Amino acid sequence: MSKRIEVRDLNVFYGSFQAVADVSLTIEPKTVTAFIGPSGCGKSTFLRTLNRMHEVIPGARVEGEVLIDGENLYAPNTDPVEVRRQVGMVFQRPNPFPTMSIRDNVLAGVKLNNKKLSKSESDELVKRSLQGANLWKEVKDRLDKPGSGLSGGQQQRLCIARAIAVAPDVLLMDEPCSALDPISTLAIEDLIDELKNDYTIVIVTHNMQQASRVSDKTAFFNIDGTGLPGRLIEYGDTTTIFERPTVQATEDYISGRFG
Repeated sequence: MSKRIEVRDLNVFYGSFQAVADVSLTIEPKTVTAFIGPSGCGKSTFLRTLNRMHEVIPGARVEGEVLIDGENLYAPNTDPVEVRRQVGMVFQRPNPFPTMSIRDNVLAGVKLNNKKLSKSESDELVKRSLQGANLWKEVKDRLDKPGSGLSGGQQQRLCIARAIAVAPDVLLMDEPCSALDPISTLAIEDLIDELKNDYTIVIVTHNMQQASRVSDKTAFFNIDGTGLPGRLIEYGDTTTIFERPTVQATEDYISGRFG
């Protein structure tokens, strides 16, 4: 069940440093939204506010609202653990738990959420999640082998299987292909295209071609100078942002004149 995300007047701080200023945007269900912009402009920080991952850093705080289907993730009585179950995260570097088998990697998040599953329920969930990540055929005969024994691209798909096993509504991906070769990257991009049938997906990428290939909407972030907060400069349909941006800075970034 994918969900609509509304962000209103979001400001993100690390201690006294403001990392992101005044971001408001709406992300529709079952779409892929790409965040692009130069390094240090706050796009990964902003991504992590969408499932309260940023606040694991001491001194991090947020002002403003993030609503998922109208529910504010930052309401006083909201449990961040439940938020992170609802909004899954796939990181830049594949991070399967090295000592765990492929099967246990898939079930790790489910077990963290204290869900008790029978053997047959577990087997079914592992199969369904690995199928959802287009990995089942490659690993079905070695589910008891360590996840760390897979190739980089397979490990990243294993991390996606782990993320979807807990049945989230939203999937966040922070540069999911930056550590991968072109063939693995293509496999992840094809997978993103399939996953948007079931999830709302937000991806941070430095790869302009990737943003134009996989996303329906693109948000361009920029920064006025060192020590200043990142801001959302332009947000719209990906084709418009890439072919007819309304802000000069967007065009300069996309055409490679800076960044």
